[in-house]
Amino acid sequence: MIRHIVSAAFGLSFALAGAATAQTQPVLVELYTSQGCSSCPPADEFMARLAKDPNVVALSLHVDYWDYIGWKDTFAAPQFTKRQKAYARAIGSRTIYTPQMIVAGQDRVEGNDPMGVSDKIRHHMTVQSPVQLNLVRDGNQVLITAIRKEPGLSKMRVQLVRYIAQETVLIGRGENAGREVVYHNIVTSWQPIAEWDGTAPFEMRADAPGADPVVVIVQNDGPAEVLAVARLE
Repeated sequence: MIRHIVSAAFGLSFALAGAATAQTQPVLVELYTSQGCSSCPPADEFMARLAKDPNVVALSLHVDYWDYIGWKDTFAAPQFTKRQKAYARAIGSRTIYTPQMIVAGQDRVEGNDPMGVSDKIRHHMTVQSPVQLNLVRDGNQVLITAIRKEPGLSKMRVQLVRYIAQETVLIGRGENAGREVVYHNIVTSWQPIAEWDGTAPFEMRADAPGADPVVVIVQNDGPAEVLAVARLE
């Protein structure tokens, strides 16, 4: 049943791709998940489909607040929990969920809801990005350039993300004991590297050693609206 729902939802995302002429950069989707959460595997499976969509930058952030149940998530980091909590505080909420997907830094979808996420992606595909962001790899560095296309932007945060494309984990204890789960686009590092007010073009070189993909995100403080996202694989 899950596969049928996912396929239908994902079909909606692809159907809009040809019509969304305003969208020049992909839509960021963050999944907050945990190996210790019994409700998370269907959302992790949905991420496998999102990871293949060229219109989406899909990132899995593993949180650590399920570790107490008996299984320590092998990808979890306290900074990812902190980021999820910051999203909640930004809208005046004291509650966080797993699984939870956040689309373009603005829309929060609790639980595994492929249709809901696809609807949010479709919406953001029709929104013109106010920032033109470009990446060029230069050895162990990446050259990041950005220009403001619209007036009135406030202070923005430039962030550099690295991730592992795929990993399979056999979970030994906790709510998912005995399950083998395939994870996709697993974030290993999320670093704020600069602040930018948009008054002048942005340019910087950032260290990005190794073969893992690189994602750069320009986002309003909060965390809030994602203004631009680009990826090098």
